[in-house]
Amino acid sequence: MIVDSIENYAKYAHLPSGIVRAIEYLGSTDFTHVESGQYELDGKKLVSIVQRYKTRLPEQAVWESHRKYIDVQFMAGGSEKIGIAQLEKAPVVKTPYSDEKDVIFYEPGTEYFEAPMGTIMIFYPEDIHAPCLAMGNPPVPKEVVKVVVKVAVS
Repeated sequence: MIVDSIENYAKYAHLPSGIVRAIEYLGSTDFTHVESGQYELDGKKLVSIVQRYKTRLPEQAVWESHRKYIDVQFMAGGSEKIGIAQLEKAPVVKTPYSDEKDVIFYEPGTEYFEAPMGTIMIFYPEDIHAPCLAMGNPPVPKEVVKVVVKVAVS
């Protein structure tokens, strides 16, 4: 997992080309003018998903991981809390892997971090994550804009 500010994107130029292309796209696009939806940037090898939603309460967290795609996530507007766990210390599997949907669901983990606007996150197949969570104490759901670029593992 990598978590950083989009402003530091140049220091990741050594990563695989699909991830670099995703980061460059995220850093050079004004998502206030991009409609929500799915966009193929390089066929199914590089797919952008622009999302506008209200963050969830912690008890609504969905803990997941993927095998076929790396998630490059970018907080384009607003902030959220994200749960994280490593596959080798995985919580109990709740729903086994679906090859069709490329996802495994897990029981809740216990570690979290905050992702303010401008944060870029790279979740590899070994990174279980629970995105879309409300921040604050108590947590208050708020509207956010997030872009997820799915980078095919190959």
